[in-house]
This record gives sequence, structure tokens and C-alpha cells, in this order.
Amino acid sequence: MKIYILIIVAFISFIVYGVFNQNRIDPKVKRVPCQNSVTTFEKIYSTDLKFAKELLLSSNYIIESKIEYSKSMKSNLYNIFSNKQSDQILNDVLSKFKNSDKKYDKKLLISYYIYENDKEDKGKKNKDALLYAGYLVFEFKLDNEILYKIQIDYMQTDASDIKSRVNCAIESFLTI
Repeated sequence: MKIYILIIVAFISFIVYGVFNQNRIDPKVKRVPCQNSVTTFEKIYSTDLKFAKELLLSSNYIIESKIEYSKSMKSNLYNIFSNKQSDQILNDVLSKFKNSDKKYDKKLLISYYIYENDKEDKGKKNKDALLYAGYLVFEFKLDNEILYKIQIDYMQTDASDIKSRVNCAIESFLTI
């Protein structure tokens, strides 16, 4: 009799353990092939993203953006890459995914910033921090609630790979 109880308890424990581990997503796991080429971190705050994706795919979104240029060293981006250009890149990428003209009362907020790696910043913790040119951080919000956040490095100091990183961020959101 004790052996049956032990087997039942072990089975239930195994199931509960599996459910909890399945729902945890490691931010370093690469879900999308484009994430394999550079360092990415992502956090999924909500798995119920169907409506948010619908808003994005039907162009029912608002964009907020900024660029943080390096301060301790001479910026490589300042004279060649502006907020207007980054927003244009994002709009070009988003237009590729558009599949509907349906209008909604709600809007998805796509908030992002581009950070230029300040390689002369004395606060850099290790040599690896000097390898990338900067990173992009995207937050997708609905009703002031963060649904998804991704940080993705870019490697080229001339910003030539930013469009592919923006595309990867949008693709990552849409494939959740």
C-alpha cells in the first residue's frame, strides 16, 4: 500500500515539476534564428499576445523612440544616424508584416531606444562589453502594461546592421 502512495506522490511531483519548468522561459534561449547571430535577451510578461499582435499587424500602434549617443567617447552615430532615420527603419520593417487595414480603438505602444556603446565609459565591467557597437531595447505595451521586452546588440559602428536587428525584434515578438 505504501508503495502505491509513493508512486502516486512521485508521479504528481513529476507532473507539477514539468509544468513549472515548461512555463519558465530563459531570457538567453534563442527562439528565433535571427537571435543566433548576436546577443539577445528577452522577457515575455504575458503569453496572451493575440490582440497585441493583431494591433501590430494592422498598423494600430504608436512609436516612441530615442537614441542615447555615447558621452565619454566621440559618437560614431551622432552625425550619421538620427531618431528620424531609426523610426523610418522601424516603419519600413513593420510595413512588411502588415496584413490588415482593420482599425481598433486601442493602440499597441512600441517603445524603443538605441544605445550606442560608450567604450570609454570607466564603468564597463568586462572586455566583452567593448565588442559590440550598441544595443536596441524594444518594449511592447498595451494599456500601460509591458507585454514583451527584448534587448538585441548591434555590431557595426556605422549602424548598417540596425535594420536587421529591428527586424529581428519584431519577428521575435510576432513568434511568441
